Amino acid sequence: MKNDKALVVFSGGQDSTTCLFWAKERFAEVEAVTFNYNQRHKLEIECAQHIAKDLGIRHHILDMSLLNQLAPNALTRDDIEVKDGEKGELPSTFVPGRNLLFLSFAGVLASQINARHIITGVCETDFSGYPDCRDMFIKSLNVTLNLSMDGQFVIHTPLMWLNKAETWKLADDLDALEYVRKNTLTCYNGIPADGCGECPACHLRQKGLEEYLSEKGEL
Repeated sequence: MKNDKALVVFSGGQDSTTCLFWAKERFAEVEAVTFNYNQRHKLEIECAQHIAKDLGIRHHILDMSLLNQLAPNALTRDDIEVKDGEKGELPSTFVPGRNLLFLSFAGVLASQINARHIITGVCETDFSGYPDCRDMFIKSLNVTLNLSMDGQFVIHTPLMWLNKAETWKLADDLDALEYVRKNTLTCYNGIPADGCGECPACHLRQKGLEEYLSEKGEL
């Protein structure tokens, strides 16, 4: 893989930024793609732009505004409250079809830039029940992409079986823990770095960080 080219699906958050560092260590050339679906916080795109520029990564931003029209939810509407799912329901932050569309368009872009490898930060361990984060979905889509474009794409999911503490450890192993902590945007309320400390994304991120630093003996 050292001689291959990779495309990272990149939001500027903790997970995708960790994946960006992971890809940089493994591939000769890395590019990133961010999707603008008129998400709640435009700062997310600005954050992704800043990180890509800082790391010297060629960065593509694709217009996916149609997704905003099709999928009203807490990530696309200011008047919908961010909250966890109740009684088996999905959280209000679930965007139906998002990863299906993102990875499909990433595949088209990858074919244009001659990148065989596609990296995404989806995870089936510390996730919120999103069906499009499951390993089975990724494997299925990988087959579909190759059939649809007669390609040899490989979708990599470095975080698939890691919890948040282990994701922080991976960032640390890549000498990127402090960078990820200070420069990424995970917070559903649009606050960079350690975030608001109140939303579900911040709780998950902070809990994982505390667990990892405790295991490391730094907390």
